[in-house]
Amino acid sequence: MRLGLNIGYSGAKIELPMDMIRAADEMGYYAVWTAEAYGSDAITPLTWIGALTKNVRLGTAIMQMPARTPAMTAMTAITLDQLSGGRFLLGLGLSGPQVVEGWHGQAYGKPLAKTREYVSVVRQILKREKPLTHTGDYYQIPYQGADATGLGKPLKSILHGRTDMPLYLAAIGPKNVELAAEIADGWLPIFFSPEHYDQVFKPSVDAGLAKANAERLKSSLPTKTMADFDIAPQVAVVVDDNLEVCWNMLKPSLALYIGGMGAKGKNFYYDLACRYGYEDAANTIQEFYLVGKRPEAIVSVPNELVDAISLCGPKERIRERMALWQNSPITTLNVAAFNVEAVRVMAELAGT
Repeated sequence: MRLGLNIGYSGAKIELPMDMIRAADEMGYYAVWTAEAYGSDAITPLTWIGALTKNVRLGTAIMQMPARTPAMTAMTAITLDQLSGGRFLLGLGLSGPQVVEGWHGQAYGKPLAKTREYVSVVRQILKREKPLTHTGDYYQIPYQGADATGLGKPLKSILHGRTDMPLYLAAIGPKNVELAAEIADGWLPIFFSPEHYDQVFKPSVDAGLAKANAERLKSSLPTKTMADFDIAPQVAVVVDDNLEVCWNMLKPSLALYIGGMGAKGKNFYYDLACRYGYEDAANTIQEFYLVGKRPEAIVSVPNELVDAISLCGPKERIRERMALWQNSPITTLNVAAFNVEAVRVMAELAGT
């Protein structure tokens, strides 16, 4: 199990934790990942990081698909990959309807179909086998709408991209996870629990791999196995002798996602908590959060849920808990840390 470092996105002012990033680079971490919501973007910080590091791979967790055309995403990916000496990892996600429609001004649409089309276009551009064409429900290339000039023509990227550039999808819902296993090289889950993998995620992963192999069989391509699919969850790590302090540091974020990241009846993180068996707590958290009672929502987050999706406590406890992750199918553990100490402790425990 290799390590990554996930630095997330900014608050009101962007300040990159270069002490943690440089430490991760020096200690052999596999990748550093940036994110975007509706503030800082994922690519600009990653470019800065790439210029100040030597070996660590540079991943987006995630680039929001509604923010860019598939062609713009491919152009950006190829550019940063070449400038960094082939270190780029392309992580994509659709985001939620509140951000897609409320910030980017795009229709949310059918997420599975939209993602499938988007990835297909990006893959075509990276392969560069022929000028790009695509006719789908969401993307038409060249554009053929009623207001088209008729002058568009199929093009090939001037830059030559890597056909094997790793492409990851963020997903937590059953069908989205299945799609990731089918069409992506890796999966970027949030709030992942190794203890719940077999019950909550494995059926979707297995179904996705089966679909991928049904298609590969038609073209005599090699079988896709778990060894070809990088499961790379973001995992909060808090090192402290006081376990309650650790858990309480993570509860505000969980309360935000479960309670307020989406509307009632359309919140993927709430749904995930329910699938883990915390439906009563999820209902309480959401009810408090949606009426503005955030402190009450925070204290309603169960300690057991926090512990299931994170690594908390003194170093020895984290060492014991890491066995759950190491014995699960995940291949990259992306550390979300508050300080360099946690980055170093994880490197020591993982033997990087």
